[in-house]
Amino acid sequence: MNLGRAFLITTTMAIVAVSSPPYNSIAASPNSRFASENVILLHGLCRTSHSMSKMRRALEAAGYTVLNLDYPSRKGVIPELADEAIGQAMAQCRRNGASNIDFVTHSMGGILVRSYLARHKVADLGRVVMLAPPNQGSEIVDKLGRLALFKWINGPAGNEMGTDEGSLPNRLGPARFPVGIIAGDRSINWINSLLLIPGPDDGKVSITRARLAGMSDFIVIHTAHPFIMRNSEAIRQTIAFLQNGRFANRSRIR
Repeated sequence: MNLGRAFLITTTMAIVAVSSPPYNSIAASPNSRFASENVILLHGLCRTSHSMSKMRRALEAAGYTVLNLDYPSRKGVIPELADEAIGQAMAQCRRNGASNIDFVTHSMGGILVRSYLARHKVADLGRVVMLAPPNQGSEIVDKLGRLALFKWINGPAGNEMGTDEGSLPNRLGPARFPVGIIAGDRSINWINSLLLIPGPDDGKVSITRARLAGMSDFIVIHTAHPFIMRNSEAIRQTIAFLQNGRFANRSRIR
């Protein structure tokens, strides 16, 4: 693979390559019977809370109190990011009087939640929805993780998400909490999909590697990795899982 191709593939790893934001959370005003059920939103690698804004608005319209969290995804390893970001967010939820705390995550945000829950007991945990999570890693990290440009764009956490048995996602074990996973099967990253990722994928993560042992429900929708959190069907199914513990009209693990 020549340098030009490596550069092109690597840059597709970050749709928005921006300076990592500081830790910050934005709380919504409670307005219904779901108000005591707080939802923490966690964006993916090289993204910001803005990428989760449409999801936030939909959850608020459904009556949830929402914390749309910013964290510096390029500035640390996953356990450190998880402890700092999630620890602060959960403390804020409890100050809000939350009875249950749910999570909705995109991409690496799901791995932060898994890392946190593997090391901390959360008595008030509700349900978790993961959108396009690399639960078994991504082949893109296997192929490009040693490149200096990859490391610069994606930071330390990006290199933790390979597919080998020793990678962080594969060391975290099965889910021991209620989790629904939504994967995408469309790609705008054709080089990744044709050359790097085997099988159906969303341009960053294969459908197979989005799955997690112990998951409660799993569905595939027609969307690509960078857009899944804004997809209307993904939002509808997210709300359905948070309310009922299963996805709407198609609750089966395939």
